[in-house]
Amino acid sequence: MLGWFRALMPKEDRFFDLFERHAATLVDGAAALRALLDGTQEVALACRAIAEHEDKADVITRDALLAVRRTFITPFDRGDIQALVTALDDAIDQMLKTAKAVQLFEVTTFEPAMREMGGVIQEAASVVAEALPKLRSLGENATDLNTLTERVIQLEGRADDLHNAGLKALFKASRQEPMAFLVGSELYDSLEKVMDRFEDVANQISSILVEHV
Repeated sequence: MLGWFRALMPKEDRFFDLFERHAATLVDGAAALRALLDGTQEVALACRAIAEHEDKADVITRDALLAVRRTFITPFDRGDIQALVTALDDAIDQMLKTAKAVQLFEVTTFEPAMREMGGVIQEAASVVAEALPKLRSLGENATDLNTLTERVIQLEGRADDLHNAGLKALFKASRQEPMAFLVGSELYDSLEKVMDRFEDVANQISSILVEHV
């Protein structure tokens, strides 16, 4: 009877599958965001793609949170699982907010520093996608995970530098166009927040390492 009951419960490995599927939505969302900023895809199409990836991420997040409630034995603390999946979801949510701001302000061309931030965001998504499968074997992968999370932190610092330099350049170029500065600063801030959310993911992975290794 107990074996039958346990067979109905989500398996421990399912959480890792969900983390990795979520990371894939971040990679795809970041690629669409970069295409938007680089102008390699029409604004409407790129924004629609980001929204579609965010929808997929929401489904995965709901599945993960439901699995937390239904699973007796989890790979690590339930609070850590919830915090990690929430941080992942926040990252793609912020990408969507950026896309919505672009559409709201009808922006079609982007500052060089914005485009470079798009590249940084895409790299951060790739690093997170590389890190999450390594959670399956924390002890074996601790060194690699520390290296990868540190890389995300470095990328977040690079995004901060681009944000500050971009704002300064935009201010100088927009002295006679205050609305252009307001719109540009809104987009810079939104892009910076995307990287802040990736930093949250890295910090959560680091927290799991501290507790379990």
